[in-house]
Amino acid sequence: MMQSIKRLLITGGAGFIGSNLISLIRASNTDIAIRVIDNESLGKFSVLTPFDVEQVNADMLNSATLEQALEDVDAVVHLAADTRVIESIEDPDKNFQNNVVATFQLLQAMRKMGVKQLVCASTGGAILGEAPSPVHEEMVPKPLSPYGASKLAQEGYCSAFSHLYDMKIANLRFSNVYGPLSFHKGSVVATFCRALLNNEPISIYGDGSQTRDYVFTEDLCQGIVNAIEREVSGVYQLGTGIPTSLNQLVDTLSSVTKRTITPSYLPSRNGEILHTYCDISKAKREIAYSPAMSLEAGLTATWRWFITQNS
Repeated sequence: MMQSIKRLLITGGAGFIGSNLISLIRASNTDIAIRVIDNESLGKFSVLTPFDVEQVNADMLNSATLEQALEDVDAVVHLAADTRVIESIEDPDKNFQNNVVATFQLLQAMRKMGVKQLVCASTGGAILGEAPSPVHEEMVPKPLSPYGASKLAQEGYCSAFSHLYDMKIANLRFSNVYGPLSFHKGSVVATFCRALLNNEPISIYGDGSQTRDYVFTEDLCQGIVNAIEREVSGVYQLGTGIPTSLNQLVDTLSSVTKRTITPSYLPSRNGEILHTYCDISKAKREIAYSPAMSLEAGLTATWRWFITQNS
């Protein structure tokens, strides 16, 4: 796995996806040096204790620290971001600083330090807005939230740097990612699992008919690895290509946990998309992306992990 990479930098690597990515890499490659930069605003370095990684506890907005973190690095996976739509509506300036300014400073530091390969976490639904599904890479972006706008700006700068400075940059548009190591996440699966563990009610904003594309973290992380190995540039949708309504998600989670779930329904929230799932044919074709985990199996693995955290 990634035999040509001697040292990999992962921004936000102590978070949910970063920790799962490191676990996947270490399962087949103990030789690659992994350096993680994270300010622990969400993720914690403690989750990386089982793995041999170099830790840099710092903020992405510090350009001098970024340059130091890029020393002797062959490729970067950029996961650090403010990812919550509602919070971005409440505080768009914070979202802009952490997503746009931090990404621009990373690109500038990479250019200065001669690092030529970058894989960025992006998003499909939030960038494209209320677009007809399945969404794909050729659609015109129409973001409905500051978060979506920030990721569109990220993709724009990445495109410019890729073309002008001989860099290989891939923006991977993640759909709704779930799985183990997500206890702190504000995503719907993690939120529902925490509520069930604490015997708290589950709330759904809207009537539950809204659809999302739920992808298991191991499948997504394999897509990241494939993008690094193939040194691709451009935009790729990573999901399952399967729409699932919130009501279907609750029913499946109820079956997996063997608990009766009766959600309360609240008014829809401004800025949230009603329906979205993605066309993953480009990722299948160009980076051999092949998600294999079913929703039921993925929720089972996720719930088992949550139970271990509560024991």
